[in-house]
Amino acid sequence: MGELERFGVSMEYDLLAAFDRVIKAKGYPSRSEALRDLVRDLLVRERWEHGNQPVVGSITLVYDHHARMLEDRLTDLQHQYADLIHSSTHVHLDESHCVEVVVVSGPAERVRELANRLTAIKGVKHAQLAGTALAWVPEENANERSGHTHGTGAQGHTRDTEVYPPP
Repeated sequence: MGELERFGVSMEYDLLAAFDRVIKAKGYPSRSEALRDLVRDLLVRERWEHGNQPVVGSITLVYDHHARMLEDRLTDLQHQYADLIHSSTHVHLDESHCVEVVVVSGPAERVRELANRLTAIKGVKHAQLAGTALAWVPEENANERSGHTHGTGAQGHTRDTEVYPPP
């Protein structure tokens, strides 16, 4: 974490009391940490609202695998957006239904476009795009986005590609 800046916030007593109840129920250690999360959330939503901003997310699809040519159409469409797709996981729910989770990153507008096109394919029963982003990178870390390592041993991983290119 970078250097901290203190500032004051004024709000109505009832609004603050409601905020305190929520942050206590969620287990936040302080108002400051809850407020930081709210700011991060706002910054992520801003990225999704501006078409060329880099985002990351998952598209979850539930579909009837008996639907004629559905799996071929899903696969063909995913190949058209291969530059956005990092992985896809397919799970059989029962004799007729499957769930597929597609992990994506790229410009928000193109990720939404892919999600909308997948959702519109006949035979898809439900689809949900869950999105996030690297909302903010401190300047001292701005150039350290590739070649980083998380953890050690069998549980660690290394990423050699830029998932979040500079805006």
